[in-house]
Amino acid sequence: MRRYSTLGEHAAVWLALGLAGAGLDRARRPRWKRATAVVVCSYLTSSSIKWSIARPRPVIEDLPHLMATPTGLSFPSSHSTSSFAAARAYAGLLPTGPLYCAATAMAVSRLYLGVHYPSDVAAGAALGTLLGSFGR
Repeated sequence: MRRYSTLGEHAAVWLALGLAGAGLDRARRPRWKRATAVVVCSYLTSSSIKWSIARPRPVIEDLPHLMATPTGLSFPSSHSTSSFAAARAYAGLLPTGPLYCAATAMAVSRLYLGVHYPSDVAAGAALGTLLGSFGR
């Protein structure tokens, strides 16, 4: 779970996927570039909201987080935001089912690792889905 979640740091796995798509799929390169730009913007938007709200990550006495995080802030989950933005933006370029399964797994990993409240993940998924629509 920790390794999978690490792939989502700073939307890295989704950006790599978009750049690979743009590099390999010449016929749809403009669409890949647009979708990838939307993933970047969704990550930046989520991070800006996170810094503005400054909600601390969950703390449960005698139960440490199962992984380190770049900040102590939790709302919204940037992993969820960028994952659902990528699933929405890359839909039509790649099969939708696996994209949403990967996004859901990324979101659930954040809960499992104890670094987000459920509302952080839900808000991130909703924000990402909305923003990802601009990449289609």
